Amino acid sequence: MSTAISANKAELLAIADAVAREKLIDREIVIEAMEDAIQRAARARYGAENDIRAKIDPRSGDMRLWRVVEVVEEVDDYFKQVNVADGQKLQPGCVVGDYIVDPLPPIEFGRIAAQAAKQVIFQKVRDAERERQFEEYKDRVGEIITGVVKRVEFGHVVVDLGRAEGVIRRDQQIPREVVRVGDRIRSVVLNVRRENRGPQIFLSRSHPDFMKKLFAQEVPEIYDGIIEIKAAARDPGSRAKIGVISHDGSIDPVGACVGMKGSRVQAVVQEMQGEKIDIIPWSPDTATFVVNALQPATVSRVLIDEEESRIEVVVPDDQLSLAIGRRGQNVRLASQLTGSAIDIMTESDSNEKRQKEFVDRSAMFERELDVDETLAQLLVAEGFGELEEVAYIEAEELAAIEGFDEELAAELQNRAGEALERREEASRVERRALGVEDALAEIPYLTQAMLVTLGKAGIKTLDDLADLATDELVARKSRTEPRRGERGDRPERGSKADDKGGVLGEYGLSEEQGNEIIMAARAHWFENEGDAVADPSA
Repeated sequence: MSTAISANKAELLAIADAVAREKLIDREIVIEAMEDAIQRAARARYGAENDIRAKIDPRSGDMRLWRVVEVVEEVDDYFKQVNVADGQKLQPGCVVGDYIVDPLPPIEFGRIAAQAAKQVIFQKVRDAERERQFEEYKDRVGEIITGVVKRVEFGHVVVDLGRAEGVIRRDQQIPREVVRVGDRIRSVVLNVRRENRGPQIFLSRSHPDFMKKLFAQEVPEIYDGIIEIKAAARDPGSRAKIGVISHDGSIDPVGACVGMKGSRVQAVVQEMQGEKIDIIPWSPDTATFVVNALQPATVSRVLIDEEESRIEVVVPDDQLSLAIGRRGQNVRLASQLTGSAIDIMTESDSNEKRQKEFVDRSAMFERELDVDETLAQLLVAEGFGELEEVAYIEAEELAAIEGFDEELAAELQNRAGEALERREEASRVERRALGVEDALAEIPYLTQAMLVTLGKAGIKTLDDLADLATDELVARKSRTEPRRGERGDRPERGSKADDKGGVLGEYGLSEEQGNEIIMAARAHWFENEGDAVADPSA
């Protein structure tokens, strides 16, 4: 490149063309880099304080070099300014405020100057090349791309993509897959990031999207949009599940993905190093989809808790290990596929749990309502589980229960109301003992029991409550008790995972209610101001 600066005009343009073709960047960028190199060399020759410009004609190769000076009344900077008298010598008729072009003779490059110019050009070309790579790959996220393994560094595979390099990090590789330098390898573009050392193209062979794209390549109906992959989950190198649906009633989505004698799915399996794939018909009905997702296990019942986004699945006792899978694999993949936490329970465990709930609720009604065991059990059998349900149900519905009348229903509702008042009073006493100020009791939606919970969390004043964000107050807490068959895979109780969720997460408050609570707590900040209350969800 050092010869480029001292070469004749034709050679200069020829070199610019060659570099532009080799690096796949615009010719103008290379010429700009040469101009910048010439400017730097000229400043080193005439003084860095000078405002020196260089221009290469992209057609003829002619090079011009000049210095720019400003005409002023009184000179402060002798390198960039001239007075009117001196300016007249350079450009007759100039006035204060004009900028004058002072032509400079071409410079001869010495070895050091040529080397510096070479580095400038290389850097400019390298920057342009990196920008071109980023622009080329930034919109290809999610595409499958083929490359050649260039090297393996600390377990990470560097892939030559032709015009750029990508990297498959260790956690994005298929476990136990042996990769050698020179192997052709397919992967999905996971992310493209701009970094100081150039664009980083991150690839993956373990992401569920890799499997989706492989199926799109092997199954024309998926590529055409007739069949859609609604969900996918993988345990890379071992097992995977995909949920598929057909938008054409005459086409079986599972059969189309399997192919004649399994040819289509086998092509995907081979690319994924023998990973077993369960192809499952997707259903908008969550319970049906869960039953399908847990195949080959047989499911007896599905209980869905939409608020907690949890699903309780009951299976026959002899199906438990099959439903859970080896090391919890089957239930884990089904959980990923449905987007909900799944608890597996046997028939006997389910019966035992229901019996315990029945006994506990019966005892609570017997104690709180001061009724006999038979009446308490009858309430539970009719679906009542909380005092509030008895106290606030329509009296006619309660009286309609077999064996009940209006008088008994009214008495039960009175007793339930009194029991709730006793609970409220006990919570009020505990709340005051904790030092929670009375002003918090005036805030909508907050019960005395909630105020006790706030007090135990150290939130005792309006300012304490006002300082919280909505999710810190009402976000639902995650259950961290391990499911059967997954012990060791999930955090133990008492771990940091238990702390997830808001202070009042157990009470089922909505985000809107949480906003209202915090805005009410912040109201005293703005009593004497016209400012709007800050958004508590921020």
